[in-house]
Amino acid sequence: MTLADRIRAVVRHPSPAVDGLQPPPSHPSPRDLSALGGEWHDEVFVVERRYDRAARHGRETVGAIADRIVQSAPYAAWFSGLGPGGGDGANVDGPFVFFDLETTGLNGGAGTHVFLVGCATFDVDGSLCVRQFVLTNPAGEKPMLAGVRSALSPARALVSFNGKSFDAPLLETRYLFHRLAWDRARVPHLDVLHAARRFWGLDDCSLVSLERHVVGARRVGDVPGIEIPGRYFQFLRTGDARPLQAVLEHNRLDLLTLAALASRLLHLARVGPAEARSAREALALGHLLARAGLEPQAREAFERSLALCAAPAGAYDATRIEALRALAHAWRRARQFERAAERWTELLQMRGCPAAAAREATQALAIHHEHRLRDLASARTFALRGLDEDLTPAAPAIASWTRAVRHRLERIERKLTGGAASAARSAAGGLASEPPSLLS
Repeated sequence: MTLADRIRAVVRHPSPAVDGLQPPPSHPSPRDLSALGGEWHDEVFVVERRYDRAARHGRETVGAIADRIVQSAPYAAWFSGLGPGGGDGANVDGPFVFFDLETTGLNGGAGTHVFLVGCATFDVDGSLCVRQFVLTNPAGEKPMLAGVRSALSPARALVSFNGKSFDAPLLETRYLFHRLAWDRARVPHLDVLHAARRFWGLDDCSLVSLERHVVGARRVGDVPGIEIPGRYFQFLRTGDARPLQAVLEHNRLDLLTLAALASRLLHLARVGPAEARSAREALALGHLLARAGLEPQAREAFERSLALCAAPAGAYDATRIEALRALAHAWRRARQFERAAERWTELLQMRGCPAAAAREATQALAIHHEHRLRDLASARTFALRGLDEDLTPAAPAIASWTRAVRHRLERIERKLTGGAASAARSAAGGLASEPPSLLS
């Protein structure tokens, strides 16, 4: 058989494995999917669950989470500049639609398919309604995507976890593949992952880790994310939906946690730094308030962060260092230069202060003493200390820094020399003008 004959055979009888998906022997019947507890909507299989207002998730009830989301909806705009695609959050007033995908792979691209889309919204009574769209057969992707578009259409804002970088682009790719319109790119999008990294700074910033440390909930018997694609492939091969039960529950818990985290972030933005539980939360809130132009509230948040730092004053604490820097800059913007200098001085007194932060502090203090206090000796001391800091990285920025410091030192030396010479001339002139009797 020639190569052309083999190609014709492949075109006539395509391989059952397309993009890694193994289609089932036949389209699963409703009886095959009864383990999931959903129903067919035209050509789309949808599983719907409702969490009552009184149900608890971690420290909060679903109703409390809903109330905070509604009360704080306008503050979602403040988070729009965090992460990729920032700046899209103007005039956010709800309703929010929380969405999360389960896919056949974690790398995205043309070979990755979405087989489960969970969408959650709060009803007026404070309950949370979760609708999950399940791809029961690869051939049904187009109607499933149409159903998802219908579920997302009421959203005035989307909320996701890493959705700006992964979920939304992947969905858009699948819509484009089927020549379906995707208009959700114009909807404000709050990606909780980017805010979570700033507000909680956990080494493991996964949704499950945030759920445990921030929300106060702990999952029992949850399916690991790495197993999820395999369970779906097993379902496609056998038509047995039972392996997907744990996947759908995993997706529902992700949506609950997503809502709880968004509620916490928006609540902090609305009520201010007094509600911050940790130094990291207060620090991130201060940066958020500063970007919103609320400088007095931002300074209050930075002060709150310093008060919540666990390490004693002077001991190394990365959050304290960042809070001191932020507060010094905030006081400088307010033209309260003496207060800014106090924070720079406190920063220099910390053990293990990073070289970059120390250089910044010495520069600020040298400028303050030279131009505002007219204390040239102290200005010279701080400038020299800046040169003593670790300058080992051979980077253009370091070379530029060194030139700037040397230039400042030369200027200060000229002022000191000029001042001494002027004082000497004044003294000499004063003696010459004294009466002769006083010179003898």
